[in-house]
Amino acid sequence: QVQLVESGGGLVQAGGSLRLSCAASGRPFSVYAMGWFRQAPGKEREFVAAISRSGGNTDYADSAKGRFTISRDNAKTTVYLQMNSLKPEDTAVYYCAAVFQSTEYIPRARYTYWGQGTQVTVSS
Repeated sequence: QVQLVESGGGLVQAGGSLRLSCAASGRPFSVYAMGWFRQAPGKEREFVAAISRSGGNTDYADSAKGRFTISRDNAKTTVYLQMNSLKPEDTAVYYCAAVFQSTEYIPRARYTYWGQGTQVTVSS
């Protein structure tokens, strides 16, 4: 089992920045690929970004490219999502997720463990 706890959400004006954190516990962190997903009201949950177990590879949704940066600190068992140039359409609950990986592959789906989510609201 892996427990994930997100933090760092909040209310920000358009153009502003937020840094989300996801603290993991329960299993060796470095065997998991980590991802960030989001779900806006009335919409399905969507992939935002993911990072390989070592942190050497990353993947972003088109909506996040150039504005968001995912990173991880395996010593601190934490994954981050730095979000810059935020837009009102980024408003959503953001979820951290983990999936065991034996390679540096970064999946966009079928994550095993999920956090409870943190609300991000971007005002216009």
